[in-house]
Amino acid sequence: MVDPARCIGCQACVQACGECGTHRGISMIHLEYFQREETTQTTPQVCMHCEEPTCALVCPADAIKQTPDGVVQTSLKPRCVGCSNCVLACPFGVPKYDAPVDQMMKCDMCYDRTSIGKRPMCATVCPSEALYFGSLETWQKRRRGRAVNEFRFGQQTVKTLVYLVLSDNKPERLDIGLVPLQNWIKKDKTQ
Repeated sequence: MVDPARCIGCQACVQACGECGTHRGISMIHLEYFQREETTQTTPQVCMHCEEPTCALVCPADAIKQTPDGVVQTSLKPRCVGCSNCVLACPFGVPKYDAPVDQMMKCDMCYDRTSIGKRPMCATVCPSEALYFGSLETWQKRRRGRAVNEFRFGQQTVKTLVYLVLSDNKPERLDIGLVPLQNWIKKDKTQ
């Protein structure tokens, strides 16, 4: 779960992500800042792990794989050609091209940890639970808000493994259109 309203901007998630053993000291997530001149609101930017990942569909080298349980992996180093197709294709703006290693990098939900029953590094350190890792049922018993994992970008509907938490008055499916997700959350209006 990603709950933008709970993010306090501490960057503990970013630091913890960089400490994950498989990331070679590179954080795979970052914080987005909303209209910095008007507010201090931030939100963690993590991979949403789409059911049908566009990043993998546009990869000419077949470098991006999806695990059987739905986690979209960062690109495989021997295969990634650094074309940045995935960066341009992701509706959430998650993959980043890392020039020093000539590879696309993105959150892989700490698969080395989650595949053996541990929580991702970011969720273990988030003091406000803006990043939550657990079952939807457990989350619903503890928290308020609507957990949404279906988004509409123009004519494309994207369903994700990760949920975005919105206030209770939001629709079941988030219709983004051509407006950036960050602006939609801040304005808090249905489009």
